[in-house]
Amino acid sequence: MTIQLTPSAVKHIQASLSKRGKGIGLRLGVRTSGCSGLAYKIEYADEMRPEDVSFESDGVTVIVDKKSLPYLNGTQLDYRREGLNEGFKFENPNVKSQCGCGESFNV
Repeated sequence: MTIQLTPSAVKHIQASLSKRGKGIGLRLGVRTSGCSGLAYKIEYADEMRPEDVSFESDGVTVIVDKKSLPYLNGTQLDYRREGLNEGFKFENPNVKSQCGCGESFNV
């Protein structure tokens, strides 16, 4: 089971952690939400929790709770700038469908 980061995502995460002045990595998860059933959760992590699994990707620690891991396994996380918009983009091989607005997905 793995989570991969693109070079752009690694650069953004490292810069954000440095700017924050604290943190051990990026925490990813899923929650029940939206019209398709699941939505991504993303935040900077300051500690490991008992239910966490961690991955290393190009020097960045990615932390995922055990309940979310089956939904995120094999995902590649990118950080993109598209026009005036910028943010993380998930390339998740487990997704079967997404809602029209792109905020939620189904596996």
